[in-house]
Formats: sequence, structure tokens, C-alpha cells
Amino acid sequence: MNESLNQEFSQRIVINTLEEKWHKSPSGGVDRIYLERDNMGEFSVASSIVKFSPNSSFDEHTHDNGEEIYVLSGTFSDQFGDYKEGTYLRNPDKSIHRPFSKEGCIIFVKLRQFQYNDSERIVKCTKSSPWFQGLVPGLSVMPLHEFQTEHAAMVKWDPNTTFNPHKHWGGEEIFVVDGVFYDEYGTYPKGTWIRSPHLSQHKPFTKKEGALIFVKTGHLLHLK
Repeated sequence: MNESLNQEFSQRIVINTLEEKWHKSPSGGVDRIYLERDNMGEFSVASSIVKFSPNSSFDEHTHDNGEEIYVLSGTFSDQFGDYKEGTYLRNPDKSIHRPFSKEGCIIFVKLRQFQYNDSERIVKCTKSSPWFQGLVPGLSVMPLHEFQTEHAAMVKWDPNTTFNPHKHWGGEEIFVVDGVFYDEYGTYPKGTWIRSPHLSQHKPFTKKEGALIFVKTGHLLHLK
């Protein structure tokens, strides 16, 4: 299939994944929500939400240009280990694994989007890694990965926190893991995925709920 989805990177995209339809994968018990894909085949440059039912698995496969995962719930596994809720995982170019889940899990996955020579494998438990003070009071940051212009981090927002207006060099991508995130353009509850283009600008904030978000910046220019 040659169809693509959300491949105009100059446009801002907002998807509430809790309201989206699940699509079956080639492996029984493994379903997906499509966020962005350059084609609808099994070898696409893609970002998705993937759900493993209990005792389901996916065939062994090779990660051309890498795989990036954040475990949203349950326990995701492969032949190298078990990755509980809150684990951040990077499998570099040409790595091979056979994923499965005994108890079931939901993961946020980005496929075939690593930059050239970004070859480090990373497994980080965000439930136990340290937080650092952010640029404004009420904001805490947990760096996950940096390579050239690309940065990935968890950001924890206390209730009623406001950040400075800023531009996104190389774009910004957010997944709302918990709470409710806001900016002048809208309200983004848990499960929302936001992709903002190069040099877009906003002034984000939280209200009484606070928020926990996964953030990537500076990575969209090389995908054009």
C-alpha cells in the first residue's frame, strides 16, 4: 500500500489517541493506532501506538534506521529483557529483536527515524531516574537522549505552571503521558500526540491537573 499519513511536516498535527481506531497488525493480538506513516506497509517510517494483548508477540525483525519506544502501560518484553511502564528504549540501526508481552502492554513507537550514526542503545527507567530543575519554577526535566540537534526528555509540570513563549527549531513532538497539557491553541488530555513544525511557536502551561509529557525537539528537519 502506498498511502501515507500526516507527512506534511510544515503542518501542526494534534491527535487524541484515546479516540482513535485500532488497526490489526500482521501478528495476532497486536494492534496499532497510526499517527504518521510514509506508507501503510510494514516497512514504513512511522509513529504509532501499539497494543500487545496478553501472551501476544511480534515476529523477529530488523530495525533499519532504528526503533524508539516509550512504554505507556504494562510490561513490554523481548529476548533481552522486560521493560515496565515508564521505560524509554532505543534500538539502533540494524538491531534485531522478537518483541512480546506476557501481561499485555501499550507502547508509543517511532520506527526508522534515527539520524545517521546515532548508534547508541538506551534503556532508561523513567520511574527511578533523577529529575532536574527546569527553566521555570514548577517544571522538572529528565533528559533521555541527545544526538546532534535531536533531544528527547520527560517533562513534569506541576499544577498551574506557565512556560515562556518559545520557538521550536527543528520542530517539537509531544505525547501527553498523564494529566492535561495546555497552550494558547488548545487543551491536550492524557493520550494526546502533538507534532509542531520547524519554527512554530507557543506558550504552554498547566492548570490544576499538572502534566507529564514525553518531548522530542529538533528532529523533524531530517525527515523532510
